[in-house]
Amino acid sequence: MPTITHYLPIATTLFAIFFGLEILGRYRQRHTGPHLLWRGFGVLVYGLGTMTEAVTTLFGWHVPVFRAWYISGALLGGAPLAQGTVYLLLPMRIANWLTLVLIAAVATAATFVLLTPIDLALVEPHRLSGRVMEWTWVRAFSPFINLYAVIFLIGGAIYSALRYRAVSGGGDRALGNLFIAMGAILPGIGGSFTRFGHVEVLYVTELVGLFLIWVGYRFAARPIPPGAFSASCVAEGLQTP
Repeated sequence: MPTITHYLPIATTLFAIFFGLEILGRYRQRHTGPHLLWRGFGVLVYGLGTMTEAVTTLFGWHVPVFRAWYISGALLGGAPLAQGTVYLLLPMRIANWLTLVLIAAVATAATFVLLTPIDLALVEPHRLSGRVMEWTWVRAFSPFINLYAVIFLIGGAIYSALRYRAVSGGGDRALGNLFIAMGAILPGIGGSFTRFGHVEVLYVTELVGLFLIWVGYRFAARPIPPGAFSASCVAEGLQTP
């Protein structure tokens, strides 16, 4: 029986659409920055994952919706956002190479998700869980892809926060990156609970986590006072989000 918690993905989906379009709007204004494209895409994919949760709550469990949920959530929940950090912090050549590796890994895992038989006996009418896949080994892909997201999204945010902290006028961006790191950690915690059947924890952490990332983005996007951010800092990789 659905509870109020099961309806949280609806709010998360609407917020993700708003946030994703905000990032893409910033890209259109600047006409540059592949990291913004990846981050905007990542937030919209995040919203696609929560939309499948909302559809399941409102209309019940369906095989295509489950497969879309697993691909957009378990496989792509944080990876595109992490790829945005990759383009922000690493040389373009390395970032492009990592993009190819990431796409290959996600495409392989997604193919198996689409092909695996479903154990309908384990299906719950209004809850989504990866344990319904008969090819249980398919679930082994997501920890590796999520580790990639942890390293670059969470690790990159913490790294940037520490470096901005040492820059005059970089306080807002240091704080913003800390919020981003905290927001990125929460869905991972919620995702761990889904492996034990507690999907509701994920619904809460998805919404709170996305909100914290948005707060962090707004802090990090604040302009730095003229003269406070030297050209040498830009050369070291401390760039505008």
